[in-house]
Amino acid sequence: MPDTTPDTDAAPDTASDADDPRLDDSRELERPETLPAHMQDAPDEHTELYERIVESLSDIYDPEIPVNIFDLGLIYNIDIHDDAHVDVLMTLTAPNCPAAGILPGQAEDAVRLTEGVKSVYLELTFHPPFSPQMMSEEAQLELGFM
Repeated sequence: MPDTTPDTDAAPDTASDADDPRLDDSRELERPETLPAHMQDAPDEHTELYERIVESLSDIYDPEIPVNIFDLGLIYNIDIHDDAHVDVLMTLTAPNCPAAGILPGQAEDAVRLTEGVKSVYLELTFHPPFSPQMMSEEAQLELGFM
């Protein structure tokens, strides 16, 4: 599995970003090959819901890259709360990505329409910035990075 350690040299854009624990560039990003660490001990219903959400997100493709947004590494985190509310943290391949106007909405809709989800909040971030190392091994192979 490729090294997914984000670049920690990037400075936050604002002072308020520096205080936001969700933007901690030292965290290890989750990869689709296994359940993320925070889901390992989750109740079975959360694990099943997580898998359905990943499946829903895997149906959305970046219009310029023939890889779904989950395998592409654009989904940084999926948090499932006991009340079936889901928080999603995602990024884009670049801040000026041509799909910036559509991909976040498509992802939010896909999660919202997933069986078992009551509500969703999707946050778009650029910390850490996207890099090809965030892609799944399958995506890297498909795009010739391996």
